[in-house]
Parts: sequence; structure tokens; C-alpha cells
Amino acid sequence: MATLPQMAATKEHHQEAANPTRTLVESVTNWIRVYSDGSVDRLGPPEAAAFMVLVPPYDEPRDGVTVHDVATDHGVHVRLYLTTQSKRRRPVLVHFHGGGFCLSHAAWSLYHHFYARLAVELDVAGIVSVVLPLAPEHRLPAAIDAGHAALLWLRDVASGGSDTIAHPAVERLRDAADFSRVFLIGDSAGGVLVHNVAARAGEDGAERLDPIRLAGGVLLHPGFILPEKSPSELENPPTPFMTQETVDKFVMLALPVGTTSRDHPYTSPAAAVTAAEGASLPPMLVMVAEEDMLRDAQVEYGDAMARAGKAVETVVSRGRGIGHVFYLNWFAVEADPVAAARARELVDAVKSFVDSH
Repeated sequence: MATLPQMAATKEHHQEAANPTRTLVESVTNWIRVYSDGSVDRLGPPEAAAFMVLVPPYDEPRDGVTVHDVATDHGVHVRLYLTTQSKRRRPVLVHFHGGGFCLSHAAWSLYHHFYARLAVELDVAGIVSVVLPLAPEHRLPAAIDAGHAALLWLRDVASGGSDTIAHPAVERLRDAADFSRVFLIGDSAGGVLVHNVAARAGEDGAERLDPIRLAGGVLLHPGFILPEKSPSELENPPTPFMTQETVDKFVMLALPVGTTSRDHPYTSPAAAVTAAEGASLPPMLVMVAEEDMLRDAQVEYGDAMARAGKAVETVVSRGRGIGHVFYLNWFAVEADPVAAARARELVDAVKSFVDSH
């Protein structure tokens, strides 16, 4: 069975032995160091350690889900969350993880804890979580390319044209999925990828993905940034995964070399919608947290989509302490009744969206 590539794992160190000329050119406190020779150290603060554990795949069902790692024939690796068999075909979610385009991995416990449960809660055939290439080694549009490649692989699975059909987990997915109801879903930077990957597919035309169809996109606290710092970015409290520094630096490390402005169509909401004006986009659900530092940019994305005549729904989770990707912090959700209630509402909103499209 194929395993997830180690190149994307947390605490990976790309270092050349005994290179006295290597100098530090950029760093993000507790998270990343970038050196003059192109090498990168990925770290992580102690308070995030429990969320960064790599969860191995498993074939025996746990709470109704099995987990499988697959190397596709389109150059990307994916992690499959498959639910138990049903007599009817059910939707498929394609998931893009967060991490500011620079960190994180599809196998992190941060995502496993939520998405293994979500697959059951939504009653889907499975979730295809894409292992994304990380910046600054692989700057945008590399992650967009990977997301689109995953859709092309899913298309080939649906049509029987993929070499991975012989993989038992892929065969299970093919037999259980309603490929006319494929939804994109992403957390933080992954939410930004939902828009960009949908736009790429929309520009290519529906025929290129046939027989699969994009039925919708779910942007969970998408990591868009506005051209200038907004009140939410300046006033809302930081979290272990998001600070003023991470907002400022991760996006600039991820955008194409030479980018000097925050107003880029990959990551700035109004510019992203304008760039996709000619594309056929599926309906979008945008989930926003009241105390998210990026709240204003997320709301602006929904507003820009509405102004452009695109189908969009924006839902705000309100309450003290309801910040960026709060639903992934299972410690808070289990300990705080307000966080638990808002997480329940978030899942219910996603389920309602999927069920109605």
C-alpha cells in the first residue's frame, strides 16, 4: 500500500550537511525557517504538538470509517476516509488542508479527528483529502495544480480509466460514490483552494471532468487576506495556529516569487472573484467565525461572490472564543459548551448544504 510522502510531514528538515554559507533569510516564530540555499526547517510550538501527530491509515473500521493512503496516477497522494457500505450511492468530498500553504499535512491528527467523524455525520461515501505541496519550496499555483490533479484522478476513477482502480480502497470508493455530487471542502488556506480549484475546473468546462460534477464548495474559515489590514485582523485575538506574524508572512512565502502586494487573485477575496468572473462556479458555502482574525476578508469574499452573481451563502459562528478553525481544536470543543454548540451548528450547516445540492 502506498504511503504518504514524507516530504510534506511536519518537523521535516531539509538541510545540507555542513554548509557554512547557509544563512537564515526568513522565519515565522515557532513554525518555519527558510535559508539562503533553499532549505526549510518546519517546527511547531509545544501547544500545537497534539494536533501535529501523523495518524497512520487503518483497514479495520473505527466508528464507521476506514482510512487509506493512495498514490494516484496524477502525481498527487491522497488520504481516503471511507464510510461503511450503503445500498445507495452517496456524495464525495474532496478536502484541502490548511496551514497557510506552508505547513501541515493531510494525516495530521488536527484533521483526522474532525474529518473521520464528518464523513459519518454527512453520510457521504468518502472524503478524499489531498496531500498538498508546501511553500516556499512549491509556491502557488502548485497547491491549486495538486487540487485540480486530484479532481482529474477522481474523474478517471469514476470512468474506470485510473491505474489505481485495483487498489481495494479505490474500488470501494468507486462502487459507493455518486460522482455527480462531488463537493470541495477546505480549512483556512484550504478554503482559499476550494475557490481556486473550482475556478480552474470552471474555466476548463464541465466536459473535462465528466463523468464527475462539482456540486458545491465549502470554505471553512478561508484564509483570504485583504489588500490592507482590516479591523478583524488587527483586533481579534491570535490562536496557536494564527498570529499577526503568520498572517503577514505565510501568504507572502506562498505567492509567486516577486509578489509584493497582498492584493493577489490567488488570495485576495475581491481579486479572486474578479479573476473567476468568466468561470462557471458551483454554489459556495462560506463559514466564518466571529473572532477570526480573517473574518472581514471572509465576509468580503461572500459579498464579492454575491455582487458577481455567483451562488453563495455565508454563515457566521458567533460567541466569545470562536476564532479561526475553532472546530478543529477538539480540546476546546470538548471543554467549552459554547464551542461545542457552534461546532455542532457548523457541521449541521455543512450537512444541510450538501444534502440540498
